[in-house]
Amino acid sequence: MPDRTVPPVDRQLPSDEARDLISLVRGIAAREIAPHAAEAEEAGRFPRELFSLLSRAGLLGLPYGVEHGGGDQPYEVYLQVLEELAAARLTVGLGVSVHSLSCHALATFGTKQQRIEHLPAMLGGGLLGAYCLSEPTSGSDAASLRTKAVRDGEEWVLTGTKAWITHGGIADFYTVMARTGVEGPRGITAFLVPGDAPGLSAAAPERKMGMKGSPTAQVHFDGVRVPDERRIGEEGQGFAIALSALDSGRLGIAACAIGVAQAALDEAVAYATGRQQFGRPISDFQGLRFLLADMATQIEAGRALYLAAARLRDAGLPFSRQAAMAKLHCTDTAMKVTTDAVQVLGGYGYTADFPVERYMREAKVLQIVEGTNQIQRMVIARHLVGQDSR
Repeated sequence: MPDRTVPPVDRQLPSDEARDLISLVRGIAAREIAPHAAEAEEAGRFPRELFSLLSRAGLLGLPYGVEHGGGDQPYEVYLQVLEELAAARLTVGLGVSVHSLSCHALATFGTKQQRIEHLPAMLGGGLLGAYCLSEPTSGSDAASLRTKAVRDGEEWVLTGTKAWITHGGIADFYTVMARTGVEGPRGITAFLVPGDAPGLSAAAPERKMGMKGSPTAQVHFDGVRVPDERRIGEEGQGFAIALSALDSGRLGIAACAIGVAQAALDEAVAYATGRQQFGRPISDFQGLRFLLADMATQIEAGRALYLAAARLRDAGLPFSRQAAMAKLHCTDTAMKVTTDAVQVLGGYGYTADFPVERYMREAKVLQIVEGTNQIQRMVIARHLVGQDSR
């Protein structure tokens, strides 16, 4: 990777503690993550040891309370940590975001006893989580899920298949949405399922365009028995719990997208200032300068958008519309910026010798996960004109 000619992002942070945290994350990213990212992604290696390191450093529970092992950081700080990690390697940044999403249900809707019993290990004990909502026949239409949970005394018996599960097959726990009642959203309940539960298995990981180091797999539940004390929230509350988690998770995706875009811009600037054509650096040509300027402007706009949504969340104000806007804009920006970065590098950008081709492949999935960008537009429109404008 070329020497970085653009200085690190000059972040607005609310405290000295937050500034120290970002400095810590940048150090870990520079030493432990970025130098091995290209090789590990090409080989499809999941960096479990890095997640153990992040757990020891207190980075897997940042937005949750210290009383249960979290970092008690506001979302505006947590998301900037995700951006730094994703800029070094998206598999790591997105993995932390998914883990945080997997903890949300228990941390927000669990009983006091459940939080005491499970959260310390989930937030700071080295465990890794997965979030199970999507299924082979219910992706965007998540309320039509078919995985069932049938009560048997003091236990629930789960049967069905979840699809597109990040960390599927390697997670230590799964937050699972299953149908316990009527069709539609009111018949869904949330459960915390151990990764080693009998009857739980995973298919071979999907063969993806990008993020090859992050396993995405179907997860099968073949009569998995879960004690009722691992039910999260009330029966029938699961879909509301899922949507609550997704609002926050979409901000995580937005931050990761800006991290990837920033990494691509930095690569493009480094290349443009070092590459000579017609006797001068290609960065002297106005057409390329304008391209870089547009890339930088869209990144700054995306960062401002996700931080504005995060500050609403931190203030306890509604932020669902702004989260959808941030996810939409930031992931579209990542796709545009990474594509333009490949163009800046020309033929070299299309080779694996430079990371921008990997960034472009990785950016695409961010427009799809945790609600496609078409779904985000639907969410935004509903806030503007209502569920049905007829």
